[in-house]
Amino acid sequence: MQQLKQKLQSARRAAEMLAQLGSTQKNAILADVAQVIRSNTKQILAANQKDLTRAGETYQMKDRLLLTKERIEQMASGVEAVCELKDPVGRVLEKRILKNGLKLKRVVTAIGVVGIIYEARPNVTIEIASLTIKTGNAVVLKGGEEAHETNTVLVASIHKALARHKISKDAVVLLDSSIAAAKTLMKAQGLVDILIPRGSNALIQAVRKYATIPVIETGAGVCHIYVEKSARLEWAQRIIVNAKTRRPTVCNALDTLVVDRAIADTLLTAVAKDLATSDVEIFADVASFAILQKHYPHRLLQHATAQSYGREFLSLKMSIKTVNGWKAGLAHVKRYTSGHSEAIITSDKKIADEFVSTVDAAAVYVNAPTSFTDGFEFGLGAEIGISTQKLHARGPMGLEALTTYKWIIEGAGQIRPV
Repeated sequence: MQQLKQKLQSARRAAEMLAQLGSTQKNAILADVAQVIRSNTKQILAANQKDLTRAGETYQMKDRLLLTKERIEQMASGVEAVCELKDPVGRVLEKRILKNGLKLKRVVTAIGVVGIIYEARPNVTIEIASLTIKTGNAVVLKGGEEAHETNTVLVASIHKALARHKISKDAVVLLDSSIAAAKTLMKAQGLVDILIPRGSNALIQAVRKYATIPVIETGAGVCHIYVEKSARLEWAQRIIVNAKTRRPTVCNALDTLVVDRAIADTLLTAVAKDLATSDVEIFADVASFAILQKHYPHRLLQHATAQSYGREFLSLKMSIKTVNGWKAGLAHVKRYTSGHSEAIITSDKKIADEFVSTVDAAAVYVNAPTSFTDGFEFGLGAEIGISTQKLHARGPMGLEALTTYKWIIEGAGQIRPV
């Protein structure tokens, strides 16, 4: 326990060092991080294979854990994309002179030490480190046991790049994968400034319950697509398939399809073949089950229960709810949303506008899939997570979300009168 606290204290000192760096220096470090990742591809893949072997063939989140040469290249390219982004640190948000002559400025600054507890996805290690280095923050990483070998090699690659610039390796700290490490991180008052959980709903709820330091919640993604009766069906068909099958284990994947009864027969018949080709298991309400049983493999079709809605599947599973009219469709989405990403497919602008203005989610789409809720897609270079809360940050969290601000006041001997 004491050794863990010493690591966190070292991260605090490293954060003070990083905060002094200019944009040119930080970008040079990131350029080297990308170069080292590419040169260490073989070592990264070997470590990843160890994690995959230990996880076993039945591991549900295998796609999240798996790295390939192409994914490693994407990680390196992502770091370079962060290099190209404008550094928010030091930007003057406002300035003015008070009546007494005091000069007032509000300036963007680094947060300090950022803690992350996350699961499965080793690419998160690189995304987070690139964003924290760019914003002058130190980061304490607590990855899952399932990815520990891969994360160890990735962090060693980052350390190599930091060493080239004489920056302490404590700017990026990887804790062991134990529960004790997580508990220490959650209660690191005075050492860690914010904590961001990224993973399953169970992980996020545990952090909310036990953390005594500020938490930015990246909640579960229970994502809906509501197809209103005026929708262009060719759009709806490809949007549904993309949102469900592109990467079913990510938080922006489709969980529940809500469809107007007036078009349910046509739409579900059209989309059935593509979903069946991807082996999507469907939990259908009474009306949609009656339609699909004529067109969908029986082994993949189940009757929906109450537990089929408001659920994040993170797999090739989804539920379907048929509704009578757009008010009922809107009500279903509003009832079960997790505040992550929601979509409507419609040709009616009035309905689209009401959906956008009343659905309380971080990202709301019209005639596009929820698949796009991603920091890279939003032009943020990468993301540290997708916040479903409303204070400090919401939606994909890029560089701006890792900054705060301070007031700087310059005087000339003024004093405040009694």
